[in-house]
Amino acid sequence: MMLNDWQTCFENYLQQHFKHQDGAHDIAHFRRVWSGAQRIMDDRATPLTVLTACYFHDIVNLPKNHPERHLASRYAAEKTLTILASHFPTFPQALYPDVAHAIEAHSFSAGISPKSIEAKIVQDADRLEALGAIGLARVFYVSGQLGRPLFDAEDPFAQQREPDDKRWALDHFQTKLLKLPATMQTEKGRELARQNANYLVKFMAKLAAELRGEHHQYDEDVLRQFAL
Repeated sequence: MMLNDWQTCFENYLQQHFKHQDGAHDIAHFRRVWSGAQRIMDDRATPLTVLTACYFHDIVNLPKNHPERHLASRYAAEKTLTILASHFPTFPQALYPDVAHAIEAHSFSAGISPKSIEAKIVQDADRLEALGAIGLARVFYVSGQLGRPLFDAEDPFAQQREPDDKRWALDHFQTKLLKLPATMQTEKGRELARQNANYLVKFMAKLAAELRGEHHQYDEDVLRQFAL
């Protein structure tokens, strides 16, 4: 089958069997990760491996506060191979190990280093989802699900304390999101991540100004402190 045919098959399967209620890790997320992967991918990669990992990397997704969160990508890899064997018998079994590794290594919390070019592409594409406008929407969506306040009203940018994203949503920018560009595995991924991380910095600068009642300004100190 052609790559587009595989994508259609995966979409059809997920529409029938994937009933996840997490709007940050839904089928639309899988599509966006695949779209991002195509921007990063070069001719060294096997496209079918990348496509498959993009569409199934979160087939098992545990909440951020779940005690086995760091194991979710391993569970997802195992489940993906089971799905491929039972529902897609013509899928090349020779690609199973690379698909599994790309899924296992995509997760930030798993701490697994990507070894293959396909795994590096999938990891970068998934991390791009945490940045830019989509990343901004997702971080507050997830924090809302977890019941976390938007920010510490007394010290929103953690100037006099250690950032703690388990307590405040905005702290997640400093604890993780603004660090993502340095973790990207591909040159194109780093370029895109830096651009989209700076979008988050601009949001922080706008927020800082609004908190002072300056609704038409950006806080220059915040821009200087956090810009990449």
